[in-house]
Amino acid sequence: MSSINDTTELSNKIRMPWLGYGTYKASGKELIEGVQFALSIGYRLIDTAEMYDNEEEIGKAIKKSGIPRNEIFITSKVWNTNQGYENTLKSFNNSLKRLNVDYLDLYLIHWPVSGKYIETWKALEKLYRDGKVRAIGVSNFLIHHLQNIMDKCEIVPMVNQIEFHPHLVQKDLLNFCKINKIQVEAWSPLMRGRINDIPEIVNIAKKYNKTPAQIVLRWDLQHEVVTIPKSVHKERIKENANIFDFELSEIDMKIIDGLDQNKRYGADPDDF
Repeated sequence: MSSINDTTELSNKIRMPWLGYGTYKASGKELIEGVQFALSIGYRLIDTAEMYDNEEEIGKAIKKSGIPRNEIFITSKVWNTNQGYENTLKSFNNSLKRLNVDYLDLYLIHWPVSGKYIETWKALEKLYRDGKVRAIGVSNFLIHHLQNIMDKCEIVPMVNQIEFHPHLVQKDLLNFCKINKIQVEAWSPLMRGRINDIPEIVNIAKKYNKTPAQIVLRWDLQHEVVTIPKSVHKERIKENANIFDFELSEIDMKIIDGLDQNKRYGADPDDF
């Protein structure tokens, strides 16, 4: 991984960028400008969701960028209240309309809603078979949720987007995904800014002449985890992409791994 253009190969041979642009809680003019700037400096993965209520702005930004649609990897997610077979198909089509695109590169189930996610997954399988989405996956799924899909459905999820950061490493889940060729993707990789208060990360950042954010994003990549930091500030968007000119040593990787507290800052997937 030496360039923002580098990609990982999903189980169905589709290429997905290692670094993407997250858009949670971003909206309006600043989001449109943020997406445009990110695309202008090389980002090609844009992550959104039905629940973020910003698909329309992202669609406008992508169109304004002038970059061909087939060069941009767009991810969206079906929200919990719209899960179930028919509702998911409708939600997908609504996302396409808001984004003003003909297909998605990746569509995810946002959370494993009990009693609904199997039927929701079957709807994703149909969308995939119909060629409306290039890859399908899940978000916030634990091992038992993934195993349930694998036992009851036909297609293994290609991606699992999870809360992943130095305080929540989830090694068993990472290993399970690796064995089953499910690409892990990190949301909230920077712990909503908390990484700046961790002495070990601050010290490692000084050693490499990088910021704590750059250290953690590089740590993600070296764990072969796709990462989607979010910012609407140009200097931060640029900083987050400047992680391909160095490599963390094995010792420093282990120091960061050792910060694991099994601590979530988001919701627990089993609460759904």
